[in-house]
Amino acid sequence: MSTQKPTGVLARPGDAIGILGGGQLGRMLALAAADLGLDVHVFTPETDSPASRVARKTWVAPFDDRIALRDFAASIKVCTLEFENVPVDAVDLIEDEGIPMRPNGETLARAQDRLAEKTFFKEIGIEPAPFARVDRPDDIQPALEKLGGNGVLKSRFSGYDGKGQVRLQGKIMPYPAWSEIGSSRAILEAWIEHDRELSVIAARSADGQFVPYDPPENDHSGGILRCSTFPCSAPKAAQDEAIRLAKTLADALDYVGVLALELFLTKDGKLLANEFAPRVHNSGHWTQDACHTGQFEQHIRAVCGWPLGDPTRHSDGEMLNLLGDEVSAWEQHLTEGAKLHLYGKRRAADGRKMGHITKLKPRA
Repeated sequence: MSTQKPTGVLARPGDAIGILGGGQLGRMLALAAADLGLDVHVFTPETDSPASRVARKTWVAPFDDRIALRDFAASIKVCTLEFENVPVDAVDLIEDEGIPMRPNGETLARAQDRLAEKTFFKEIGIEPAPFARVDRPDDIQPALEKLGGNGVLKSRFSGYDGKGQVRLQGKIMPYPAWSEIGSSRAILEAWIEHDRELSVIAARSADGQFVPYDPPENDHSGGILRCSTFPCSAPKAAQDEAIRLAKTLADALDYVGVLALELFLTKDGKLLANEFAPRVHNSGHWTQDACHTGQFEQHIRAVCGWPLGDPTRHSDGEMLNLLGDEVSAWEQHLTEGAKLHLYGKRRAADGRKMGHITKLKPRA
């Protein structure tokens, strides 16, 4: 993998930056980039993607189309991504073409493999939930017993929003569980009886400046984030420690851009890392409405080598995801004074993120 670590301004107003992926995060990144005078070029396998409809130019091709990727790379000054399931080979190719890739392939590879991610956490002093490697169905029951008989089996690769995972307790039938996660290599994580879930959204510049947002408190249902509340109700000491852990992670990765670290706060006040995302994050969507500089603008600034913005929160409130047909209530949300963000997806489906709203109130 490329170890290129460029510094300085990489793109100026009027230049084009690249985004790998065409989903809603790419859309919101493209809108933030446009506000800064930048053109955005999107590379995505998806036709009529949310990001493509607000971008200057779109390449619609599979991520293994090396000719298309080279053509894309030739059109941009710097590149980023909007989701972590972009193949590492595609990211490395962009860098091999001389285009800085933020984040790089090494970071992406760690985020894509839950076993590599948890192992890396332990190596740098961040404690994850106890876990065990599962390479075959017959590994599941011994691992479950080792972890106290209560856990979550997760595919090592490609899982998101509760997909590729199943809760297990006691004596189980290993083959149905294996099938439910896609019959692929996995890890088993101990079930954590936690008091709260929180996350740290933070930016890091190429010269090492670390700028965190106030941690939000997150509520999930079925593995999908439903609501992020800010400020978090966790003790300040726990929030400060969460930010310290996020800085430890960002520095260890030599990260450039916005990342998210999701954490459990246990009932005895201990913080355990759940996962990290090398990108802007759903639990940080509220920042674009409640902070002087939102996460999308902040990520573009970092990727382009610009000064990072002020993350100060000027409002309290909550962000709620609109899933599936919930998006049909958009007019009501506007009437009630919420900030509405719709992703332009053509089809609503159960559990599909169609948009979000942010409800603001004066900061206490």
